[in-house]
Amino acid sequence: MKPCPSCGRALPEINRYCTDCGAALEPQAAPAATNPSTSAAELLNLNILYGMVTVLVVSILMPPWESPPSQPAAFLGFHFILAPPQPDAIISRMLLTIELTTTAIAGLYLSFLFRTR
Repeated sequence: MKPCPSCGRALPEINRYCTDCGAALEPQAAPAATNPSTSAAELLNLNILYGMVTVLVVSILMPPWESPPSQPAAFLGFHFILAPPQPDAIISRMLLTIELTTTAIAGLYLSFLFRTR
């Protein structure tokens, strides 16, 4: 048992605060001051992130096209979004989703892999 420094009540050793008055039983160690420049010593590689954003924008502007629903499914390639390869061609949402997801994951992974230390 140890006494509370504020009210003198006897408390078990495991208590950090007095159950009667709420005073701290032991002085709390102040957390170490963190310097923002040292805590963020490892930063992601911004050049790779900028490249990833560029590739994502180009992927949106030049999506993968597929044949119209009235024809057998066929990949028609990557063309500008306003210039489809055929008049009734549609954007392949599945291929575009795969392309965007893969680009984003690869960009984040590479920016972490080549981070500055």
